[in-house]
Amino acid sequence: MSDRCAVEMELKKLPRHIAIIMDGNGRWAKLRNRPRIFGHQEGLKVVRKIVQACGELNIEVLTLFAFSSENWRRPIQEVNGLMSLFLITLQTELNRLCEANVQLRIIGSCEVFNKDLLQWITKAQAMTENNTGLKLVIAVNYSGQWDIIQAVKQIVVSVKNNKIQSEDIDKDQFAQYLALADLPAPDLLIRTGGEYRVSNFLLWHLAYTELYFTDILWPGFTIDELKKALTFYTQRERRFGFTSEQITECMHMI
Repeated sequence: MSDRCAVEMELKKLPRHIAIIMDGNGRWAKLRNRPRIFGHQEGLKVVRKIVQACGELNIEVLTLFAFSSENWRRPIQEVNGLMSLFLITLQTELNRLCEANVQLRIIGSCEVFNKDLLQWITKAQAMTENNTGLKLVIAVNYSGQWDIIQAVKQIVVSVKNNKIQSEDIDKDQFAQYLALADLPAPDLLIRTGGEYRVSNFLLWHLAYTELYFTDILWPGFTIDELKKALTFYTQRERRFGFTSEQITECMHMI
């Protein structure tokens, strides 16, 4: 079977990898005259539902943008609240993740976190690493630019140590140094909150990702809204550089 037909067969499925920018927690809380951290707490309830739904749909990977490198600029009370919420969530959700056969991964520059949070990140990843269900990736203190820069630094060291030759570096080899090196690129990116940008998230990985934007603030994002995004995805013609005619020809061959 040609590569083109193999691509088309893959496209007939639901996305293997969904990435979500969970935007709008603070605004949702403000509309209710509540502190911003209340919105983040309510948003966590939505995360639980979406993780469960993706597991039931046999989605392979779900990547959530929880805290960007730029979010340190937010009010100190909110930042401290988010760090505390992250720690509490790891402590309270770990057993649930194990029971659901979810593998947890944390990506980003984690060395800035305090000792307790680092210990729980290590513990949570170790306890779930052999789980074979949904791979849940949480991006914290992450940015797409950071990811590319840290990959370049690793490649420079590898070249210097004669592990690879500079002339042999191509996009596939470069990708092996990124945070999601062993996972498929996102097929679908969902962004809530009414913004129409990717905000420095998975910049390398989104090259051929379908982008779905909704005005719904994250705490209001429901399973029905997820289904809308998946319906949007299934209606897209994903060509990966091929023409519509080539894709049509391939479908006749399957």
